[in-house]
Amino acid sequence: MSTQTTSVMAGGKPERTVPPTSVRGAAMRGVVARPGHEAIEAKGWFGAHKWLLLRRASQFGILALFLVGPWLGWWIVKGNLASSLTLGVLPLTDPFLIAQQVAAGQWPYREALLGGGIVLAFYLLLGGRLFCSWVCPVNLVTDAAAWLRRRLGLKGGKAPAASTRYWLLGFVLVIAAATGSLAWEWVNPVSMFHRGLIFGFGLAWGIVGGIFFYDLLIAPRGWCGHLCPQGAFYALLGRASVLKVSAARRSACNDCMDCFAVCPEPQVIRPALKAAGQDHPLILDADCTTCGRCVDVCGKDVFRITTRFNRSES
Repeated sequence: MSTQTTSVMAGGKPERTVPPTSVRGAAMRGVVARPGHEAIEAKGWFGAHKWLLLRRASQFGILALFLVGPWLGWWIVKGNLASSLTLGVLPLTDPFLIAQQVAAGQWPYREALLGGGIVLAFYLLLGGRLFCSWVCPVNLVTDAAAWLRRRLGLKGGKAPAASTRYWLLGFVLVIAAATGSLAWEWVNPVSMFHRGLIFGFGLAWGIVGGIFFYDLLIAPRGWCGHLCPQGAFYALLGRASVLKVSAARRSACNDCMDCFAVCPEPQVIRPALKAAGQDHPLILDADCTTCGRCVDVCGKDVFRITTRFNRSES
């Protein structure tokens, strides 16, 4: 077991021990932080990566369903993340794509509307930004950039305001209306990444690489957390969703700051964890991606994934 670091509060009362490899502990010692190290010691490696492994299984599994057709000839799913047909029966359509079509004056086909309705109902119920953390392939790129940024100990950076993505969402719809076309889909990193896996990357390499280095060197979590209009669209869908994260054991928090370090939307944590502006421990902010990383890296088991109806604190 690693040696615990203890600081002293004014008045001589000791604070809770802070793990030396945590974000706060590392800052006190002047070393590079290792968020989640305490959780690995407390829960084991798999216990401290449970939700991350499940997300990766979901992301790679969804990609595999699309790729086994063109690669191996097993056509389980035809199409892409924008619009697909599963087993020749189930249509699924990105509601963000439908919103652009309507803005462009192009009324979608009946199958597209049905598929969009199915996807819309799913994300309205469970949480819009589940798409960002459990489905979107660009999340693999931005997570990799965030991990490398932490390992290299890179600090600082300048990210635009989080509201920028909502302005860009409006801009995408205005451009669709002005041009009568789905202009955004030609440069949408999600669509380009997916097409690149099937048909070869080409220009997609530049777009995906640009996002990686932007997040790594300029703005931490800059693309997903501040710019992506598709993420903004799905955040709007998730405002009343059932699935939520709760800081149910916030009384056990030792202020290690590891959850803030790994969260793609760290601003959503404080109201629930520190009772800042709310009494209950539930994270209600629609920008939360329900990725489960805060659950994984917390050695004190402060967080859990639950429903919006469970506001109990333990």
